Amino acid sequence: MKFRPLHDRVVVRRVEEEAKTAGGIIIPDTAQEKPSQGEVIAVGPGARGDDGKVIAPDVKTGDRVIFGKWSGTEVKIDGEDLLIMKESDI
Repeated sequence: MKFRPLHDRVVVRRVEEEAKTAGGIIIPDTAQEKPSQGEVIAVGPGARGDDGKVIAPDVKTGDRVIFGKWSGTEVKIDGEDLLIMKESDI
């Protein structure tokens, strides 16, 4: 898969959380929420500041990140469910 997001956009693959609690209780699929952590797959070159210069993003490919529950837009690329979001949503 070869693609590059624009500006300050970041492509994230969700990382599935454990289906079992620390106490050993198994959580059924119907009660689990979508995970709010993931791995950065691709990063844009950065946003433009007020002076017109590009501000490099703080995250890089391979970083593990936490994001808000409603952050990003879900997309399917090469059959894989991914999220595209602004760096500020992370």
